[in-house]
Amino acid sequence: MFYMMIAMKRFVVSILAAAVLCRAAELSTKKALNLATVKAMVAAAEAEEQKRNVQVTICIVDESGNLLFLEKADGAGLNTVVYAQRKARHSAFFRSPSKAGADSLKGGNLSQLAVPEAFPMQGGLPIKVDGQTIGAIGCSGAASEVDEAIGQAAIDAVFGK
Repeated sequence: MFYMMIAMKRFVVSILAAAVLCRAAELSTKKALNLATVKAMVAAAEAEEQKRNVQVTICIVDESGNLLFLEKADGAGLNTVVYAQRKARHSAFFRSPSKAGADSLKGGNLSQLAVPEAFPMQGGLPIKVDGQTIGAIGCSGAASEVDEAIGQAAIDAVFGK
């Protein structure tokens, strides 16, 4: 009887181990920005930029804040290159619009100034698919609300809203 119980325990443990190994072998499918999507977003952002008669820098990053695309319009200031990147990275890292950081700062939350990678200026937006942030877009060179509107036009053109 004793050996039967040990054999039964081993059997149960081996079944559980097999189930765990099978689960571990499954790879998740993760959505990501590809070149065609980035190009479509840029085309929509450029169209909105022309419609509003402004010159901005457009930056698109992946979910980790790594640069995928950067374009400075001829009339955009040199500082907009850094600002667009920082707005996009803020939105990717915090998975929220950079305006949320600006609003928090306006509300008196001075810690926004000390948080690494925070850039509390409107103009950066996360790119979300099925509730997951897959990247972000940041624009700089016009009024902050116009920068954000250009980014939103790019997201809406590709992902709809």
